[in-house]
Order: sequence, then structure tokens, then C-alpha cells
Amino acid sequence: MLEQLINIDKNASESLKDQIKRAISIAILDERISIHKPLPSSRKLSQALKVSRQTVMFAFEDLVGDGYLIAKSRRGYFANPEILKGTAKVDQTEAPVSQSKPDWQGRFAFTPSHQRNITKPSDWQKYPYPFISGQIDPASFPIAEWRECSKQALNVIAVKDWTSDQLEADDPMLIEQIRSRVLPRRGIWAKAEEILVTVGTQQSLYLLSTLLAGKGKTIAMENPGYPDARNIFCNHFDKVIEQAIDQDGLLINDNLNQADYAYITPSHQWPTSVTMPISRRKHLLKKAVEQDLIILEDDYEIESNYIDEPLPALKSLDIDDRVIYMSSFSKVLAPGLRMGFMVAPKALIDEARVLRRLMMRHPPLNNQRMTALFIARGHYDALIKRLWRVYKNNWHSMNDAIDKYIPTNIKLPVNGGTTSWIKGPDGLNCQILQKKAREQGILIELGDIAFADDSQAKQYFRLGFTVIPNHKIEAGIQKLAALIRELS
Repeated sequence: MLEQLINIDKNASESLKDQIKRAISIAILDERISIHKPLPSSRKLSQALKVSRQTVMFAFEDLVGDGYLIAKSRRGYFANPEILKGTAKVDQTEAPVSQSKPDWQGRFAFTPSHQRNITKPSDWQKYPYPFISGQIDPASFPIAEWRECSKQALNVIAVKDWTSDQLEADDPMLIEQIRSRVLPRRGIWAKAEEILVTVGTQQSLYLLSTLLAGKGKTIAMENPGYPDARNIFCNHFDKVIEQAIDQDGLLINDNLNQADYAYITPSHQWPTSVTMPISRRKHLLKKAVEQDLIILEDDYEIESNYIDEPLPALKSLDIDDRVIYMSSFSKVLAPGLRMGFMVAPKALIDEARVLRRLMMRHPPLNNQRMTALFIARGHYDALIKRLWRVYKNNWHSMNDAIDKYIPTNIKLPVNGGTTSWIKGPDGLNCQILQKKAREQGILIELGDIAFADDSQAKQYFRLGFTVIPNHKIEAGIQKLAALIRELS
């Protein structure tokens, strides 16, 4: 019975007609509908599905237009046998049973799944107190503006630009918008040939590690620091130096003398969110010249210093081409867009571009063009201002609630950002806290994953405030503080 193959969800965003079309087309492709028998009449099917007959008729007509159905006069609608032509036929009943499957575990050069990685619940939106980072409130996404740019990217001229194979080239319009509108906000002036579009900062880190790591090469990074970067570096470099931080970010000392490269997050240190002052930035650049050090600057929160006047990027102070700058639009536009960029000397960008081509040619050009139009039309700047207002209110509410309910926390000099770094009482195990909190509808992020030796950092955790409504912040912190007292 066809109605048994169609599951209707009247609360879904997909229209009823499209749900019916999708179910019937899949059933035809799976050969679960006979080509010799007519489909149930629109009246019978509409009654079985409890939808209007007109909805079913429109679905049938669309399926005829798409080639899935054929209409036969006075006989009804039939599955179109032409739609199945060109499909390889395999008799699964005759498939032999393998007696010699390969040992895949023994073939892996390394196993990244064995590294500890950041995890977040995919159903975070159903929790009343989602103190998580790296997500945006869906209600804040500029749907109308993005749809406008999407339509513009689909006009005849634009389609000719992005549908062709560009090999390793990026969309010139996006490169120009990054060069002239985004980077100057961070004090950076670059030429077009010094910019590469990436699938987020993750790809930038992987490209750089592949190009720059080699036998005997060493990289220093902050400890605590970004675990995804640590995992990438451990898979490429001979040695990763775990460099301590303080309230001003990365410590500049003789440990750096051993390093060929240094990875830092100076604008908002990951995970503490402290900002490296100008004096230390200059000290680091001086050290880089003295020790022939290359610095990888991750400006992951490119537009989130909304409390004080934002400091320019470290790259803006670099006159010796020793800083490679990476950032993305994830924290402003949407993390799922996976649109990032890298700024470096032309010689490095040229090699990174060719390496990227071997991996994936380039990020999808239609997404590049839509992002370029979004920036060019002023939507990007308007969105930043809206987010600043929301995040500033949430930042103040978070700080007030933490000061009130978690007095054991060591307060750091943080201005802006999207998360709060918390040190709980000695003896607190935040893995247990996270589990207990989740049972009460509170999502938090573990802090021990940021440390090279996570066994000594069980009392640290992070609280994001980009998606939780402002009016729920104090109540959520109060509930969390009660759990902390219970577990301490």
C-alpha cells in the first residue's frame, strides 16, 4: 500500500506536497512501486494520508513533470520505467560471503579518532539553559538578507562565474571584500594574492601544518589551548611545546627558543578569552625576529570585542612577514557555512592554494559569491552591530551571575568574547558536573580538554552565551552553582 510508504509530518518545515513527492520518488527508485499497476487515486490517497485531494494532485503533477510518473488516460498514474534506466542491477541473494576482509586497523598510519575531540550535543536547542559556544541563535540569522544575496548569486551572469571549474581560484569578489572591508577592521592591509579562502580555520591549520611541518620541526602553542589545533599539530610536527599563559595570554620566555613556529589566539585566548596587550604583542614579534620564529595567529573571534576599543590584530603590527593570519565568518554569520580565510606572504599562499587544490579544488564558489554579496551590500556590518548589542547584554548578565553565585571563580580581565572560563572549587570533577547539569537541562563545556595534561584540570569548564536567552542566564547559573556545591 502506497500510503504505508509515505510518512506525513504536519509540523515539518517541508510542505505536505513535497513530503508526498519525496516519498513516492524514493519508493519508485527503490522499486517498491510496480510499474504495471496504477497508483491509488488522488481521492483515495488523500483520505488515507488525511490531506487535501488538491495537495495529492499537485504532487502527482510535479512527479509527472520530473519524470517519475506517467499519466495514462482513464487509467491513472503509473511509475515511469524510464526513470530506472541506467541503474545497475545487483542480485543481493547471490552475493558471496567474504572470507578475507582486510585488517583496516592495522593499515591506518594514525588514528585521529583516538584523540580527544570537542563534542557538542546536536539537539542543544531543546535544552532550556544551553551554555555552549560556537553556535548561533537561529533567530539571529539574517534570513531575508541571505535569501536576497542567494537570489543575486543565481542570476545569469553570476551563475556563469561560479558554475565553471576554476581549478584552484577563489571568487574574486569575495577576495576583494575580505581585502577591502573585513581585514581593515582588524588593521590589516593585504594584496589579493596574499589571501586564500578556506573551509574554516580548521582547513587553514591543516594546510599550514602539512606545508610547514617536517622532520625536527617544533611548534609552540598555548596551554590551555585549542584542542583541535593541538590534535592537528601532534599529527604533523615532531614536537609540540605546551607554553603556559597568564592574564595577558601567551608567556614570552626562553621556551620559545626551541620552537620553529608558535600558534596563538591573541585577541581572545582560547579558552580563557583574555586579550594579549600591545606591549606583549610587540615583545612576541621582537622574539620572532631574534629566534627566526613564524607565528600562526588565529583570530577566531574576529568581531567580538564590544566592551572596549578593539585592539588591532597581531598581523597589523608585523613588518617582517612573520605572522600568518587566520580567521573565519563562523562566529558572525554561521558556523555551518564553513567560510574562512588566510592571509600570508604570496609565496606561502601560492603553495597553500595548490595544496588545497589537491584536497578539494576550492570552497564552493556559490557560497563564496553569496558571502561576498552579503558583505558588499552592508549586511555583514549591520549583523555585527546587532550581535554586539545582544552579546554585550549577555556578557554583563553572565559576569554578574557568576560573581553572585560562583564566588570561587578566579576572575580574569576579559573584555567581550562569546564564552566565560570558570575555575570551580578544588576537587570538583566537571565531567560529573556536566552530566548532572545536562539532566537538569543545563549544557556546559568541559575545560580539561584544553589542557595538554587533562588529568590535572577537572575543575575547569566553559560557559557560552551566544544562544541562551538573556532572561535565562541568571537562573541557569544559579542552578549550576547549586550543583557545584552539591558535588564539591
